[in-house]
Amino acid sequence: MLKEIKLFLTNPEQSNITKILNSDYNELKILQKMLSVYLESGEEVKVREILREVFKVEGLEALEKTEHITTLLKEGWIVLDSFNRVNDNLTTLELFNSSVSLSVSFLKLLEGKESDLVIPEKTPYKEHSEFLRDEFLRVKLYERLYSLKSDFLKESASIKRVKNKLKLIEDIIEEKIKKTKIDLPVLNFIREREFDEKEELIFLALLKEEYTSGNERLREQNYLLSLISENEIERIKNRSLLDDNSKLVGEGVLEYDELFSVTGGYTKVFFINEDILKELVYPKKKHKIEHILKESIFDFCEPVKGFEEVVLPKATKETVVRLLKQADKKVLKLLKEWGIKTSNDIEAKVIFYGPPGTGKTLTAYAIAKEFDKPILSLDSSKILSMYVGESEKNVRRMFDEYYSICEKLKTKPILLLNEADQFLSTRTSASFSSADKMHNQMQNIFLEQLEKFDGFLIATTNLLETLDSAFSRRFDYKIKFEKPSFKERKRLWDMKLPKNAEYEKNFSTEILSRYELSGAQIEVVIKNTALKTALRKEPVFKMKDFVEEIEREQKNAFDSQNELGFKI
Repeated sequence: MLKEIKLFLTNPEQSNITKILNSDYNELKILQKMLSVYLESGEEVKVREILREVFKVEGLEALEKTEHITTLLKEGWIVLDSFNRVNDNLTTLELFNSSVSLSVSFLKLLEGKESDLVIPEKTPYKEHSEFLRDEFLRVKLYERLYSLKSDFLKESASIKRVKNKLKLIEDIIEEKIKKTKIDLPVLNFIREREFDEKEELIFLALLKEEYTSGNERLREQNYLLSLISENEIERIKNRSLLDDNSKLVGEGVLEYDELFSVTGGYTKVFFINEDILKELVYPKKKHKIEHILKESIFDFCEPVKGFEEVVLPKATKETVVRLLKQADKKVLKLLKEWGIKTSNDIEAKVIFYGPPGTGKTLTAYAIAKEFDKPILSLDSSKILSMYVGESEKNVRRMFDEYYSICEKLKTKPILLLNEADQFLSTRTSASFSSADKMHNQMQNIFLEQLEKFDGFLIATTNLLETLDSAFSRRFDYKIKFEKPSFKERKRLWDMKLPKNAEYEKNFSTEILSRYELSGAQIEVVIKNTALKTALRKEPVFKMKDFVEEIEREQKNAFDSQNELGFKI
C-alpha cells in the first residue's frame, strides 16, 4: 500500500493507481495535491485554492480549470463538502467556491481494497493458466457491472470506474496475446469457432464456472444474457445467442438442462460440452491434484481405461451401467424433480466384493474415467495402527482430508477404499479383549462418517459374508465380481495379448481360455511369457511357454490380489 501511495505522489506513470484512474495529466495533478493535503491534515480543500496551487493561475484562468474538478466528481474520485453534497447540481461559480475532499472509493483504491490494484503485467503469457486468469478477471468485471446495473446505478461513478478498469484489462490482454509465443488452447478454440464478442464472453463465463465451481445461478440463461446486454431490450434481442439453432448451442459447444424455477416456470442452465472440457480443462487438473495431495494419506490415481475396456460378467456389468446412468441428464432431471437428489454431483456408496483379480479396482478406475472425476485411493491397512486410539483418529483424518481436498479442488473426487474388510467386518458383541473394543470403536466412527457421507465411495472386499449388517444397510449397491467365464477369458486374452508381436502357427487363445484364470492372472502370465520370449534370439510367442506360465501361476497363486511373477 505505502509503495503505491509513494509511486502515485512521486512517479505516477509507474503506479497501478494511475492506470485505474484513467484520468488526464491535469486531473492527476489535482489528486496528487489533494492527497498531499490529506496526508498532512485530512481536511477538505477549497476548489479555488487547489486550482491556484496546481495550475499557478488566478481569477478567470483558475475558474476555467474547474472543468477538471467536475470530471473528478463524475468519476467519483472526489466528493463535495457535506453542505453541498445534498444538492450537487452546482453552477461553475458555486463549485469554484465550494470545498472538496478525496472520496472513500479513492482512499480504498490507495489501499488496494477489493483487488482494484490487480493489473496484469504487459508481458507475454508463459502458461495457458495465466491467460485464463486474465480472462476470468475480465469476466469478473462484467459480473460486477451486472451487479451494479441490477442496483439501478446506471449512471453511477462505480459503473464508470469498473468500465475504465475493464477497458484497461482488455487492452492489456490483447497486447499480451500479440507478444505470446506459446499455444493458448482456449484462445485457439474461440478463434477456430469464430465467436463474436458476446459469444466469447458467454463461453468464458461458463468456463470460469468450470474452474471455480461457483453458484449454479451464474449458469442460468437470464444471467448470461445480462452479462452481455446493456438493457432489457438488448437482453431480449440477445436470446438468439442461446437458442437451439445458435452457434453456441446448435454446434454442440454448450448443452443445457431445463430446471424448475422458484419464481415459476422453467429456466435453462448451461454447461460446456464434456468433450470440449476434457480438451481444454481436465489436462490442467492433474498438476493441481498432485500438488494438493503431496502430504495426504491418499494416493492420486489417474484412470487410463474406460468402462468399455473392462471385461465383466453380464450381471455385474448391467449393475455398474445402471450406476453410471445417474449422470444421465434426463435421469438426473427426474431424480431432482422427485426430491431424490438435490445436486448435479454423482452420489453413491458402493461395495465391490469377490475373489482377487476379478476387476474390482479396475472397474472403480473406469467409473472415475466415465465421470471425468479424480480418484483418491487408500489402502485401508494404512488406517489400522498398533497404537491405542490412533486408528480412530486416522478414520476421522481420512474423511476430514477428503472434505478438505473437495474444497480445494472445487469438485468431489471418487473415494476408493481398497481391502476394506477391517472396516466392514462384523463387530464383536460378546465378551472381548481391549483390542476388540478399540477395533469396534474404530468401526463405530467409520459407521458414523459413512452415514453422513454425500460423495461417491467405493469399498472393495474379498468376502461379503463377514459384512456387518449395520454397514450393509448404508451402502446403496453391493456388486458381486466373479471369476471370468470361458467367453470372458477369451475376450481378455484377445484384448491383452500384444498386437504387434509374432506368434507361432496354430497359436490359439481358444486353448488358453480353457484355463480358469482371473483377469489379473492372465495379465501376469502374459508379462512373464513376454519376458521369456524377449530373451530369445527369435522372439516368437509359443503356446508351450504360455501353458508353462499358466501352470506355474496356478500352482503358486495365493488368495490375494497381489500380482505374481515378473512385473514390467
